[in-house]
Amino acid sequence: MSQRSSRCPGAPQSPSVKGKENFIERMPPEVILKILSCLDAGSLFCVGLVSKRFQELASNNALWYQLYTCQRAKNKRPTPVSYVTDAMGVAGVQEKPKGYWRTMLFKDLTGYNEKWKRKLKAINYYTGLPNQSEHIIRTLPVSWEITVTEATGRESCFEQTGICYSDTAATVSWSLGHWPIMDRITSLQLHGVMKVPLPCPLMYRPGWRALLARVVLNKCAWKVCGSDRVVQLVYVEQGITLGIWQEQCEIAFIMVNLHYHRLVERSLLGSSSVQYQPAEDRAPFDDVDPEYGLHGYTLHIEMHNTVKSIASARFDQLSCRKDQIVNGYVQLNVIRRDGRWKHVPVSGDISLPWGTEALCGLLKDCCILSLTVLAETQAPFWCLSVPVAMTESVQMDVSYDFRGKSFSVQHQDSQGKVEMELEWEETQQQYFMVHLIVFLPITKVNKHFGRDY
Repeated sequence: MSQRSSRCPGAPQSPSVKGKENFIERMPPEVILKILSCLDAGSLFCVGLVSKRFQELASNNALWYQLYTCQRAKNKRPTPVSYVTDAMGVAGVQEKPKGYWRTMLFKDLTGYNEKWKRKLKAINYYTGLPNQSEHIIRTLPVSWEITVTEATGRESCFEQTGICYSDTAATVSWSLGHWPIMDRITSLQLHGVMKVPLPCPLMYRPGWRALLARVVLNKCAWKVCGSDRVVQLVYVEQGITLGIWQEQCEIAFIMVNLHYHRLVERSLLGSSSVQYQPAEDRAPFDDVDPEYGLHGYTLHIEMHNTVKSIASARFDQLSCRKDQIVNGYVQLNVIRRDGRWKHVPVSGDISLPWGTEALCGLLKDCCILSLTVLAETQAPFWCLSVPVAMTESVQMDVSYDFRGKSFSVQHQDSQGKVEMELEWEETQQQYFMVHLIVFLPITKVNKHFGRDY
């Protein structure tokens, strides 16, 4: 038996499916473009995220060209604006590749231009590194993100929560966020990020991402740099260090040390999946000097933490003879025990502060070692910034200058290794760096100088 309708004869009918048709989709493109021309850059960019059709319309070069010229005028740069406006008609604007003027506007808004490259040419004589690296990073501005990949393929992205600067390196930290369980994490990726300051939600804000490091987690290769009753500090590689809760074996925080050498270029010029690869730097060949590549080195060394500098020194004219090449390493003897005039004073408090959203602490006998080796041409040859541990060592030689304990600091990777000895001086209540050797792989030296030692 059919059910009778209860609707009154004169009642308005409910809209059919056909009546709910999207009239905006039926509007002519010219009308939609006219409406979009009234939007600001942030709104126009977000409109392009609605659908494929709106993405196509919101990428119109004429719309972004109008915003670009307005931005140039706001920055009081009339000459380039008038030049572009007079020399290029509507056809010329549209002839540019899709997204060209949008990219030009984004670069203008972020200050992403050639000026920062010129600023990098000013070198600090003491460190041998660009003098304005910190200033460029602050003004662009550049930040960094950590991407954690789990065994299931799931990726979680975390924005930095803090940064501190030293003379030769920046230390970036991630102390907030809900980290995945350690056993599920397979790899970490570090990206340099520069977002465009548009008035739109941060999660949708456009920008540039450049891959700096991709690390596959291998616990067998980890190096413990310090610990207390709460956390353990573990160095992974490529400057990446994990703070792990002692009891839960979960990530408490992540710390990354970034040496200034090519830091700005690596953070901006790479892509999201491929690291920036600079042109190969090789010294000019010298067929006159039989020991070319074994002398003329300069070392700048700095011990610091996230708060202050602990020690800093520069050493010139370091060299190695052919007969001192042992086990595949060129040996640069920087400080000797018998060369008291070269001994470097070190702060009496060697420690590394750490912190999370809820807790903070101090790792004793631990700090960050930032090292820069310059070749004969004063170009960086080996750059390093890593956390290191200070361990008590057995003093073999009797020292009449120091009446305290002896400590060693060591680090080794594929690019070189460093060995350091510290002595505690009771009367002055401070450490002294009394022994320092830097080892450079002979294969690296041969390749750079075109030799065959």
